[in-house]
Amino acid sequence: MGASDEDERWMTRALALARMAAAAGEVPVGAVVVRDGKEIGAGFNAPISGCDPTAHAEMRALRDAAARVGNYRLSGATLYVTLEPCTMCTGAIVHSRVSRLVFGACEPKAGAVVSTRRTLEEAAFNWRVEHQGGVLSEACSELISGFFADRRAARRKRRDSSQV
Repeated sequence: MGASDEDERWMTRALALARMAAAAGEVPVGAVVVRDGKEIGAGFNAPISGCDPTAHAEMRALRDAAARVGNYRLSGATLYVTLEPCTMCTGAIVHSRVSRLVFGACEPKAGAVVSTRRTLEEAAFNWRVEHQGGVLSEACSELISGFFADRRAARRKRRDSSQV
């Protein structure tokens, strides 16, 4: 199943949030929760600035959505995120009763939807989340790759200048 115009529209919004994370020195991941065609929650990575290991984009977007609607259950909602969620975030997605997950780039080291495990398909869960990856994957991948390339280059520059 290919990406719809609506999926691309909301992933573009998630990319804008990811750029906000990058501007703050955080790993550029953005997430947005949508229900009935409206944004009900948004977030971007902030574990460094918030001194909070749980402040992933998905977690922040889910918290925002739950607070806005006054209910931790977000059935009928779609979560758009620029990077495949980790195990922690997939657990939160299930517990929040999100109906659909759409992500951009796969995360080969920690992705828990299709890359390292298939957490959303575990039989013990009492909630099923439809999922689709690869929406605007090139743009999502380039943002992450560029961020880490820039960090490596800055680290090399600091190392090289200290050896002079």
